[in-house]
Amino acid sequence: MANGAAATQTLFKSVFGALRTLLHLTAAVQFTYGIYYDYKYVEFPTSNDANAKIIYHPFGGKFKYLTFLDALIQALYYIVSLINDFVGTNELVPKRPPAIRKFKDWLLTTLAFPVALNVGITFWTLYAIDRELVFPKVLDAVFPSWLNHVLHTNIVVFIVLEMFTSYRAYPKRSKGLTGLSIFMGGYLVWIHIIKHFSNVWVYPVLEVLSLPSRILFFAAVLAFTGGLYILGEFINNVVWAKEVKLSQRKSK
Repeated sequence: MANGAAATQTLFKSVFGALRTLLHLTAAVQFTYGIYYDYKYVEFPTSNDANAKIIYHPFGGKFKYLTFLDALIQALYYIVSLINDFVGTNELVPKRPPAIRKFKDWLLTTLAFPVALNVGITFWTLYAIDRELVFPKVLDAVFPSWLNHVLHTNIVVFIVLEMFTSYRAYPKRSKGLTGLSIFMGGYLVWIHIIKHFSNVWVYPVLEVLSLPSRILFFAAVLAFTGGLYILGEFINNVVWAKEVKLSQRKSK
């Protein structure tokens, strides 16, 4: 009986590990192709009419959009996860985790999870209120629906699945939030640099906000993203409660 139970457990771990690797492979291919297609084939419309509303300026290219930057983060995360599946370790609480596993854990906790949810939730919320604020109808002709869902929907679906299929060690909250704040703060500086040189806000919603409202909007985005970091930490602590306790005991 004991041998049968052990064999069943070993088989389960093997199947679960294979499915986790398939998840990482699917996500890595999907987001990498999405980035390639967006960068190579999607050309936003511009206008020579001085009276027309400009929604795109070439300064900064695709790298001005948080959606595109997040897609890069997601692709990097799943590629790193795939490498870790083969040459690193998916042991729940390894005594000496290899560098690839440490980087994988840091990337998800600090950037991949909170930024993915920020992009997905913010985009679809503004889209539901008034799509012209974030994704004008004129873009439908150049930005295919499947790519829209890859970059704004699937990022959330896959990262949530990842939270439930792979345990990761969260850093101290102060360190994790510091890393996330540096990234988001840097992005806010970047979009102001773009505004300065192109005289066009990256997102149409910023055009309709007054300066005080814009400051409140940026503050709310930063606070919201920080809240998403804490949400990820909470989910991890609930789903992987035993592993978190074991990790805490080993670190003492």
